[in-house]
Amino acid sequence: MPTLLKHYLMPDAAAVKFAIKTTLAMMLALYLALWFNLDRPYWALISAAFLQIRPMSGMVIEKGICQIGGTLIGALVGIAIMALFAQARIPALTALTLWIMLCTYVASLWRNNYTYGCIMGAVTAMLIVVISSGSSPGGMFDIAVARLSELGLGAICATLVSSLLWPSRVGEHLATQADSVINQAFEHAALRLAASDDIPAMQQALRGSLGPLTMLETDSQAARFEGPEGPGRMRATHVLTRRTLRLMATLHALHQLLHDHADKLDPGSVEIARQVADGFREAEHVNGVPQARQELRALRRLVHESNESGLAPLDRRVRLGIREAIGHAMVMLDAREAIADPGRHRLRSAPLAWHRDHLAAGINALRAGLVFTCLATFWILTAWNSALVALLLGTLFSAFFASRDNPVMITMMFYKGMLAAIPSAFLFGHVLLSQAHGFPMLAMLFGTPLFLGLMGATNPKIMGYCLAFTIFNILLTMPGNNMDFSFDSFANRALSVIIGLSCVVMGFRLLPGLGTRLRRRRLINAISQDIHQLRRRSIRDAETRFSGHMADRMLQLAQHDDMLPEDQRHLFILGLTGLDIGSATLRLRDRLDDASHPLIRRAHRQLLRALASGFEEAANGRPPQGVHAAGQRLDALIAEHGDVPADRRVLIEGLIERLELALERLARIMAERPHIKPSTATASASH
Repeated sequence: MPTLLKHYLMPDAAAVKFAIKTTLAMMLALYLALWFNLDRPYWALISAAFLQIRPMSGMVIEKGICQIGGTLIGALVGIAIMALFAQARIPALTALTLWIMLCTYVASLWRNNYTYGCIMGAVTAMLIVVISSGSSPGGMFDIAVARLSELGLGAICATLVSSLLWPSRVGEHLATQADSVINQAFEHAALRLAASDDIPAMQQALRGSLGPLTMLETDSQAARFEGPEGPGRMRATHVLTRRTLRLMATLHALHQLLHDHADKLDPGSVEIARQVADGFREAEHVNGVPQARQELRALRRLVHESNESGLAPLDRRVRLGIREAIGHAMVMLDAREAIADPGRHRLRSAPLAWHRDHLAAGINALRAGLVFTCLATFWILTAWNSALVALLLGTLFSAFFASRDNPVMITMMFYKGMLAAIPSAFLFGHVLLSQAHGFPMLAMLFGTPLFLGLMGATNPKIMGYCLAFTIFNILLTMPGNNMDFSFDSFANRALSVIIGLSCVVMGFRLLPGLGTRLRRRRLINAISQDIHQLRRRSIRDAETRFSGHMADRMLQLAQHDDMLPEDQRHLFILGLTGLDIGSATLRLRDRLDDASHPLIRRAHRQLLRALASGFEEAANGRPPQGVHAAGQRLDALIAEHGDVPADRRVLIEGLIERLELALERLARIMAERPHIKPSTATASASH
């Protein structure tokens, strides 16, 4: 059965509740907007709809603040533009285009609802400049006040309904997502440690963990608006993100050794890994965090009590890696408890240092500017009043979709949803609504297509179609106290909607953003630069910045890889290997930065440079050079001049050998990838 049909024939309770809540919020906003006789009441509906997309109380408040703040800033900018160029349309539109590009650029660099605030700043300025073109100076202030009133009214109604009707909190949502992250991560750990050949199962478990983790990290910022426990939940989420990704990197390295180099390992190490894999499966299926922690403690005792005397350095490194994996898993459980109850379980963590791709943001800004320029030119040449709707859609969606993964697919989903909304809006919003008398009849008729559209907005597979169906029913109907039910008015709006969204679709097809190859090059260069920077900062500062950058990059790469064909999913492997190399660099610094002999410190720095260069070479499909020689030189100098304990020396030797094998494997993988040939140049990337 098709997903769309199945969702509507067998809807779940969450979908029905969401549709009821959002429809009530929209109808309340519409009633008050009509009662206050606001100029464009449909803006209050759209405001309430956007705020209710994620109906958790903290998210509604955060998005409402960003929406009103962005609207206020956009209004001030729009007034400033008209004050400077009131009688010069072309300079005014040029300044407006630059402002829209700036808002899109900043929105592409930020996260969460701050992006929404930037978009509202662009849209509000556009409305003020375009609507007030040729009007009196007082008209600009009236338009600005009207937009703030309409959007503020929608935000208040959405917040009120969200708090009173089936209230849900971000904290509960974060705890549910954390459970999914941990369960799938433990399943992934079991497969990796068992040296499984089932690549699809490992990738499914990996995506099953990283998908909720991406949502968890993004949504956690809204927890600050849910009382004093919010910051504690945010810190716990940062801990869970960092530890989950470290666990993935450790498992990636262990799987390589257990699967590809089992002949170099002691059978006892392989058996311990198998027992730990079984233990992770048990921990995944037990009921509650305390029992899962008991399972992990038993695994830790198993590894600690194993006899390591006489083992080769690589074996010692494998067993240490298993202990590290168990340690990461236990901290993940601590983070889960802190997310659920931050008052009793408190964790400390610095916020993530976000990775910002300025080239991608620049492309998004250029696209938004081109789309607006084309539509503004069309508006000037035709002097068509309904072109305002096309300008609105071009400004809104060229910026809104730019920060989404696979925007081309999303724009096409919205386009199809818009086409479906045209006959619906004509039937409900014009034919039937023209016969309605009083608000109850208006709400019943106009609310029907909105409710149906919102019913499907909870399903990610059909959300684009259904959300577009809802929004375009509003824009094509434009409810108000002085509605025009003539057919030519509806036809003008429908044509304007089609033109506006068509320009957005063409914009994303002409400038689709960074391709896989360019993204790979920029990723390689960015990670290499970060690894080089690890040698130049204090260990604490270097660890905070590197783990934050890598966590954000890997969450994005996991999403991007998920959209690629199976044989092209290599970006996340790059991220895992880079995280592994960086973590190893920090461990080596912790062990050897304070070495007593200057020759040891010099050899240590040479090894760190060789690791950073080796990653760059391997990521481009070339065998890494210099790592083995630098490792041997360091080992010889430690043996000759150092006072490093024998156990630590063996572990360092095993770590270097493991890293060398990891880089060689990465070089083979990248050289074998289709359309990915060894290259000598890398593009610059910024942070």
